[in-house]
Amino acid sequence: MSILFINGSPNAKGNTAKLAEILLTNTDYETLNLTDFIIGSYGQKLEGDGLDTVISKMKATDTIVIGSPVYWHNICGSVRNMLDRFYGKVDNGTLKGRKLYFIFQSAAPEKWMLEAGEYTMSRFAMLYGMSYCGMVNNKEQALKMSHEF
Repeated sequence: MSILFINGSPNAKGNTAKLAEILLTNTDYETLNLTDFIIGSYGQKLEGDGLDTVISKMKATDTIVIGSPVYWHNICGSVRNMLDRFYGKVDNGTLKGRKLYFIFQSAAPEKWMLEAGEYTMSRFAMLYGMSYCGMVNNKEQALKMSHEF
């Protein structure tokens, strides 16, 4: 099984990455830090755009783990831009057969924030044909869910 961790945090070794390490204990996985890529907002055409690279990596893996810190009560901008940019660029069902896990890291998230993030990611998974396997937002959840790998 191949696993891709897409880290939306600007801190490559921060809390989001640490939760991924716990979730993916005893597995080999590749990490893509979105801040290493130019991925503009929907509608922008930027030289050196890296979204095609990210999509290619997603297509080439069995399991995708997307990690986002909670910024302004929601999914961080780098992950949001990636999700938004799929619209019109990636056909529905393109990632069929893959599993999607979501890491949504925050010091003190409120219930509605977690629900909003999970709703977005579950809808994203459904639209592109992935099986949504759940959200992790703390160490205990990551340890519990790590047994699925």
